Amino acid sequence: MVGRTREWRSSEAYRESIPYTRAQEFGVAVVDGDRGQTYDMSSLKTALKMVPAARINKPIADSYSYFENYARVVAELPFAEIEQVADELHRAYEQGRKVFLFGNGGSAALASHFACDLSKGTTAPGKFDRHFRVLSLTDNAPLITAWANDTSYEQVFAEQLRNFVESEDIAFGISGSGSSPNVLLALEVARESGAINIGLTGFQGGKMPGLCDLCMVIPSDNMQIVEDLQLSIAHALFTVIRHRIINAA
Repeated sequence: MVGRTREWRSSEAYRESIPYTRAQEFGVAVVDGDRGQTYDMSSLKTALKMVPAARINKPIADSYSYFENYARVVAELPFAEIEQVADELHRAYEQGRKVFLFGNGGSAALASHFACDLSKGTTAPGKFDRHFRVLSLTDNAPLITAWANDTSYEQVFAEQLRNFVESEDIAFGISGSGSSPNVLLALEVARESGAINIGLTGFQGGKMPGLCDLCMVIPSDNMQIVEDLQLSIAHALFTVIRHRIINAA
């Protein structure tokens, strides 16, 4: 990230530092009858041994296999990058910089949801002198359809950003595949304006990582699991940032 020199732990190092607190508290040991082994569930990494990798690649035919896949992806989330994004969003709040959120379909819904959480949910009780300056570019249907009709759908977020984005603002793109043309174009416009680009995506990240200063790639090729965890990451970011703001009030 331009102008920012920080050392971050790798995702693996970060996972190693996170205790599986409930299991540790109660000294839980789990027996895997299929393998005849007993596992100390004192960390997320050892808990993963309970999920046979061979099963993960099979088609999801029931709820068990869905959540089996889900659990393995959770353990491989880019935790270090998520923490970096929390830091960057919190700095934006402290410095009064703007945050713009955008995406399509389920990602559009998440952009609206996350904007609501950051805007209202981070307000400290009894203190209304500072608010998160956050805007979802997915909410103005007349404007979106006007740009789509008069130019192209690829322009619907980029043209909104051109009106408002300034250097050091945050452009936060959300895409399941990382390949949505209108999200990528908006990130290009934001970069040209000197904004800080953040991405939240899945699969292999598509083209988003190359356009982002920070990109959280959910390591799954199942769109439903990607969307589940995009919401979870948004909630984690909101919860961490709200904690910092409320504690500082």
